[in-house]
Parts: sequence; structure tokens; C-alpha cells
Amino acid sequence: MQPESEILLQLVKNRMPFGKYKNVLLCDLPVSYLEWFGRKGFPEGKLGMQLATIYEIKLNGLTYLLEPLKAAGHN
Repeated sequence: MQPESEILLQLVKNRMPFGKYKNVLLCDLPVSYLEWFGRKGFPEGKLGMQLATIYEIKLNGLTYLLEPLKAAGHN
């Protein structure tokens, strides 16, 4: 699997570890929550990178890229 594919796979498998949307899949976080992080600053490390990535995906209308992974039951 290519690194880019692994990043997308993590977005449909990993859950938010804290806050208002704790335990929600990263790919299912609402845009408003991601926008809030965009204003306040994404967390450091891997989680921040994942949140910034899903934010960009949603912002650019690319959520269809995640649908095959979700449909394959990777969550």
C-alpha cells in the first residue's frame, strides 16, 4: 500500500481521541469542528496532520476518495 493510501485508510479507521466528538471517526467529523481547529490550530503530531488532511479533503469536496475505504469496512 502506498503511503498516501495509508493516510486515507487511517482517516476512516481512527477515531477522535478527545473533546466534543470523542470516538467519532476522523472522516465523520463535521466541517465546523475542523474549521474551529483551523482557527485555533491543529494539535501537534500525527493527529494534527490527520485532522488537517480531513479538513482539506472536505474543504475541497474530495470526500468521495474515502467512500471506497469506508465501504470496504475499514472502520
